[in-house]
Amino acid sequence: MAKLFYTGNREAKLLSKIESSKERERIRTISTIRDNIDSFSNKLSMKLIESHLVETVSKSSVENQIARCLDTLCKAEDFDIDYMVAPFRTLISNPNIASLYLTAFIVEKLINHKDVIDVYGSDEDIYFCIQKELGAMLTNS
Repeated sequence: MAKLFYTGNREAKLLSKIESSKERERIRTISTIRDNIDSFSNKLSMKLIESHLVETVSKSSVENQIARCLDTLCKAEDFDIDYMVAPFRTLISNPNIASLYLTAFIVEKLINHKDVIDVYGSDEDIYFCIQKELGAMLTNS
């Protein structure tokens, strides 16, 4: 016979606070990205190229692709974001959704762009490179 587990009021409040704090962080991150798309795409593309994670014939082309990805992220529905990051959800524990979204974009889509020669490094390397730049931008705003 199956046991029924009841979450108490205290546990329900705690779970609600955790969920709402995650949602606030998600909204804050996307809002900050929306306000800084051009500068962030420039910094990120430069960092990816300098770190030898992306090899390309045109830095501006990579920058434009990242800017388009960020614009898509800012306008996307929650389902679309979750669908894009689903294969990478277990990459690290407690990931930043924007960094995960950009990692998925680079690994799955940017690699096929005509100006990109190749993408090097592991998924984790790409994620941490993106997260470092995003973290710097979030602390400055």
